[in-house]
Amino acid sequence: MSDWTDVAAAAEFPPGETRSLEVEGVLIAVVNFNGEFYAIEDVCTHDGGRLTGGLLCGDAIVCPRHGARFSVKTGEVLAPPAYEPVAVFPVRVESDRVQVRDDRWD
Repeated sequence: MSDWTDVAAAAEFPPGETRSLEVEGVLIAVVNFNGEFYAIEDVCTHDGGRLTGGLLCGDAIVCPRHGARFSVKTGEVLAPPAYEPVAVFPVRVESDRVQVRDDRWD
C-alpha cells in the first residue's frame, strides 16, 4: 500500500492552480478546482507530454501540446486527439496539507 505524499499547504494552493509531483515514479498533476482537489496522471495519453502547463477550462485540463482535454475529476477524455483516459488518484486534506497517493497497486 502506498503512503500519502504531501503536495502543499491547502492555504497556499489557490483555486485554478495545478501542481505536478512524482509519487513512486509516477508524475501526478494535482488541481484545485473551485476549492476541491483532484489528481490525475500528468501524462497526455495522445503523445506522452505533460498536462501541467495546460489551461484549465472548467473542470478540464487542456494538453499544452496538441489540445486534448481531460476531466480533472474522472480522467475521461473530453476532446481529441487523445482517446484513452488518464489515471485518477485519491486526494485528501489532512491537517491543512493537500496529500495524494497512487493506490493502483494496493
